[in-house]
Amino acid sequence: MGQKIILKELCYGINGLLFKVHNDLGRFCREKQYGDYFEKLLQQQGIEFEREQPLKIEVIDNERSNIVDFVIAGQLLVDLKAKSMVTKNDYYQMQRYLQAIDYKLGLIVNFRNSHLKPIRVIRYNS
Repeated sequence: MGQKIILKELCYGINGLLFKVHNDLGRFCREKQYGDYFEKLLQQQGIEFEREQPLKIEVIDNERSNIVDFVIAGQLLVDLKAKSMVTKNDYYQMQRYLQAIDYKLGLIVNFRNSHLKPIRVIRYNS
């Protein structure tokens, strides 16, 4: 029996908006510019989101230690990048975010690539 794709419909729609951002702005903007345009597209589509959301870790008394770029529809995390390559540290960062908010899926999106390839990160259950 095949594996179920997590948040298939939501991710399909979000990926479409991310591709529009990449196509319209190109590869050489700053993360904030990509985020501003992505936010505008989310608003136009009526998609529920929170921007720059702090994710608290209960055992650490610091609410501002993990801040994700976007929480989409109360189900999906999106972290935007504008750098030469996504690293293991970016993956670990998303894992921290997913653990902190107890979500199953996050997207790491690097706009610096010539071809946009959102990376799906599934929460590792420790």
